Amino acid sequence: MKSNGNNWRHNNYYFCRRWLKRGLAALLMLVTLIGAITLSHWPIAPVFKSTSAAIAQTPASSAEGLVQRGQQQYRAGDYATAAQLWEEAAALFGAVGDRWSQVQSLNYAAQAHQTLGNWPAAEDAIAASMALWDEDEAALSPEHLQAIGQAWTIQGSLLLEHSQHQAALAAFERAAESYRAAADETGLLRSQVNQAKALQAHGFYRRAVELLESVRPSLTSRSPSPLAASGLRTLGDLKRTVGDLSTAQDLLERSLLLAEQLEEEEAIAAAQFGLANTAAASGNFDRAQALYQQVLQSGDSPSQTVKAGGAWIGLLADLEDGTAIDDVLTQLTPALAQLPPSRLRTYAYIDIASALAKMPQGDYRQTAVEFLVRARQDAQSLGDLPGESYALGTLGDVYFQARQLDEAQTLTENALALSETVNAAEISYKWNAQLGALQKDRGNSESAIQHYTAAFNTLQSLRTDLVAISDDVRFNFRADVEPIYRDLVDLLTALPQSSESELQQARGAIESLQLAELENFFREACLSPSQEVDRVVDSAEQPTAVLYPIILPDRLEVILKLPQQPLTHYATPIIQTDLETRLAQLRDDLYLPYTLRAVQSEAAQFYDWLIAPIQSQLEDSQVDTLVFVLDGALRNIPMGLLYDGDRYLIEKYSVAIAPGLQLVDPKPLTERALAVVTVGLSEARHGFSPLPFVETEVNRVKELFSSQVLFNQAFTETSLEETIQASPFPVVHLATHGQFSSNPEETFILAWDKPIQLQNLNDILRNSEQSRESAIELLVLSACETAAGDRRATLGLAGVAVRAGARSTLASLWSLDDETTAIFMDKFYAALLAPGINRAQAVRSAQTELLSNPRYEHPRYWAPYVLVGNWL
Repeated sequence: MKSNGNNWRHNNYYFCRRWLKRGLAALLMLVTLIGAITLSHWPIAPVFKSTSAAIAQTPASSAEGLVQRGQQQYRAGDYATAAQLWEEAAALFGAVGDRWSQVQSLNYAAQAHQTLGNWPAAEDAIAASMALWDEDEAALSPEHLQAIGQAWTIQGSLLLEHSQHQAALAAFERAAESYRAAADETGLLRSQVNQAKALQAHGFYRRAVELLESVRPSLTSRSPSPLAASGLRTLGDLKRTVGDLSTAQDLLERSLLLAEQLEEEEAIAAAQFGLANTAAASGNFDRAQALYQQVLQSGDSPSQTVKAGGAWIGLLADLEDGTAIDDVLTQLTPALAQLPPSRLRTYAYIDIASALAKMPQGDYRQTAVEFLVRARQDAQSLGDLPGESYALGTLGDVYFQARQLDEAQTLTENALALSETVNAAEISYKWNAQLGALQKDRGNSESAIQHYTAAFNTLQSLRTDLVAISDDVRFNFRADVEPIYRDLVDLLTALPQSSESELQQARGAIESLQLAELENFFREACLSPSQEVDRVVDSAEQPTAVLYPIILPDRLEVILKLPQQPLTHYATPIIQTDLETRLAQLRDDLYLPYTLRAVQSEAAQFYDWLIAPIQSQLEDSQVDTLVFVLDGALRNIPMGLLYDGDRYLIEKYSVAIAPGLQLVDPKPLTERALAVVTVGLSEARHGFSPLPFVETEVNRVKELFSSQVLFNQAFTETSLEETIQASPFPVVHLATHGQFSSNPEETFILAWDKPIQLQNLNDILRNSEQSRESAIELLVLSACETAAGDRRATLGLAGVAVRAGARSTLASLWSLDDETTAIFMDKFYAALLAPGINRAQAVRSAQTELLSNPRYEHPRYWAPYVLVGNWL
């Protein structure tokens, strides 16, 4: 079958896979990031066949010698010489009519050019290889089919290198077809591993894990092989990416054992590097450094040496350990200098320079400048325009930090021009944001808004890439992307007279930030915003106000949407750190039994900031319900406890929260009789204490509604899945221990047989939609709570609410005792049965009833229950 290798050549061919992750900054902010480098950043090594049947049959002995010499040079790291030798071999094979040896030599040459970052030459070589296929593949020999499989593999790696993830996946699938036809089980398995890497690069971490898990038996049932070591290592890196650190460590240790049995130095170093990154992600910095040191000292793999040294310097920069940085630089600098110009060296220089520039002490800035100059020189010699753009833009950032603003602006503008030349949008957003920050620093608000808007618009077009680049490249969501949204909102709302269109833009940025945070949490581009925000508010049956409080460095800004009215905004001057300290104090006091007056005083302060400025507007609009789209640490505080000095907010309004109104479609409960799948666990299991009042809670729900009950031993992951799929009940009530965390792997509910992780719970609830008449209307998570000490734990709550497919979710931010929870749930369901009462009103009724009882008047008893999503 003939394929045109130029079909995928277009203006954004140089669209590079961004940066190698700088490591611990995100980890220190409780975001688990890894330093693993995916296939898309480091090319697939050629699969050499020393006894290729096709080559062995040709009389061109000199060509065979060139092939073998090319293999030797490639293994030695001299990729340019290897490429030249293979191209000469291809010409000789072509001269004697040995097409398939020519194909294989061109395949090798394409891979060597890719390793060098010489994209046009790599493209030309693989296109020339594919142009030689003029026969029906069904009639080809296994050796020829293997050569085609190899070409598709290289084609896939080139496409993946340039962020063409879907096309890369298709190429790897074509490779699998060829290897399957050739009965080459090893090639087929390798193609499946590559497909998983393409899925990973596209942001589909879960699908990548599932694919690798499906081939895992094939990897482990064979005798030790480089492919098994590579496959287990890839799966381990993916497990780290999704936060399953213990499994990641186990897989990487098994990969290391295989590599040691095979005495494969490159594979040993790669497994040690993965283990080092896993240790760093776990906070075990001593072990991480010891492993980085092992890789660095072994010297067996120049590429792994450079990667490990760069990751180690990034870690040390975050720890501000200058002495250790000096030692690593002493070992690493000669290794860098000995490497030939390549993308490996280019980006290593950039990564190390970025880390050094962060150091507050020592003369590291000059070293950073020198490394960036070398990176630019390497990129220019390779014709790597994206690499040159990164070097220039990072150099601009170094000058920005040094307050040399003119030089910083010139360098950043040049970097932006280069990235736009090659249509590299995922680089351009960074430099537009940097120019926005420069203009903001200079007081040029209009120009700053233009640049931030350009960066924001690019981010919107790169939603799937935001996930794909979250952990395996130079990208840190909280450090690199989140500030762009906030800075744009800051600029738009700080204008003397913000127009309606500017407030609309600011609100759009807030909504988009909510989506981006959730997708970053899921490690997958999984959300489909579909609702028009104004329509949601203007068409609500009960008059509803939506408040968007957003925490900015110097103020608490609030954007308000009232029914049938334009947006307005107001602000309270307060330093972000002071605000977050007050929020933490309020949250701490809410747990304690004798802090009622302190809680009321603290809650009154937040009422003055959030509600008092608009109290008259709410009254004039006859608002019944307040919906909060909360930001940052505000998510840890239930808004219903805000206090006006006499009454709590929940006594005046129904209150709900939303993870962005684009994801909410508020519709009332149907008039049909409510029925509930009721699930409970009262006994101590898996280290968790008993919940004796859960039985009372389950029995009460059963009395009020038609119910399908799973209790204690009957409540397993399998029984839950079977019951929900078979029961078209609109309400699912889960009364058991559970936890919401900023780490998806630490978000779970407890079943009799095991904790059910977030992903599995999502799958159970989502899969039920295929067998149910309609979506779950209400998911109740009783006795669950947010993880202690996790400032972003409510991302887990929002994640459950969004991914479960339920229109709304009722849960608690903290759990004190199951007796109070049982009382609250009884009152909530009783209220929900009353005619004309919606979900938010039922929550309000239950909370105010608890509040009216002197025994439960402290907010610690009634306040933690929050309704997420549809409030009607």
